[in-house]
Amino acid sequence: MLTVRPETIEDIPWVRILNECAFGQAVEADIIDKLRQACPEALSFVAEDEGRVVGHILLTPAAIESDMKVVQGMALAPMAVLPGRQREGIGSRLVRHGLKVLQDRSCPFVIVLGHPEYYPRFGFEIASKHGITCQWEGVPDEAFMILLFDEIAMEGIAGMARYRDEFDETV
Repeated sequence: MLTVRPETIEDIPWVRILNECAFGQAVEADIIDKLRQACPEALSFVAEDEGRVVGHILLTPAAIESDMKVVQGMALAPMAVLPGRQREGIGSRLVRHGLKVLQDRSCPFVIVLGHPEYYPRFGFEIASKHGITCQWEGVPDEAFMILLFDEIAMEGIAGMARYRDEFDETV
């Protein structure tokens, strides 16, 4: 039976292997390791099936820098499922779980850089629709998305969204 739960110290090597397999490289796994050390606010969840970690999601602080103020929210990245277990709804379960936790914690927004055909099902919209841009040049407009949880906190907020510095290594 599939369960989604917080990552434990015992999961760390399996999360690394899972991300390396899912992305075909170690970059994302390296970033996750660095964020574990540098970012106590990070939320890391695993999907476990019959005692085996088959999926992972990481949520970390992000900010939108507007002319008016800086608004703190979260970024969803990365999210991975073992290649042999993809298209079973595991990723969707992880995303829904993570978003529910953030909404319950009164997070005003979540940003994601991902597949434009996948994330809208969770309520994500193209960020530029809200006047929000990605810090990295060359990111396709349709791939940079935002989910607004608190319309009041986000009213009039437009500007650049920034991930933690650890993510700069992927660019």
